[in-house]
Amino acid sequence: MILDLATAHRIVEAAHAEAVERSILVSTAVVDAGGHLVAFGRMDGAEIAGPVLAIDKAYTAVANSVSTAELAVLAAPGGELFGLHATGGGRFVIFGGGVPIVVDGRIVGGVGVSGASAEDDAACAEAGVASAS
Repeated sequence: MILDLATAHRIVEAAHAEAVERSILVSTAVVDAGGHLVAFGRMDGAEIAGPVLAIDKAYTAVANSVSTAELAVLAAPGGELFGLHATGGGRFVIFGGGVPIVVDGRIVGGVGVSGASAEDDAACAEAGVASAS
């Protein structure tokens, strides 16, 4: 599967639908396997840092082949990836909301959601990924 524009828009819509269910406002970004932006959406009234963080969460999930929630644990003090947030030109985000899109064991892209708690952002990103299959 190649992550096409129609699928990327469907992922954004699904993430935003989950946000509506949770009564939150978020920004959602979808990147391809190279970390390049394919689609983006910001809900009306979503916070101002969301657009940058959503893109960087998606990028981080692809670049590290793991969700940003999992990276939060790995990159915590004492974790095997401690200091990761200080690498990658400042683009690596190590809190929940970024999820890789995996098809047949291969990462084809990533979803990043920002605007609410890390838990809510991650749930919206997961909803987006689920819509891609």
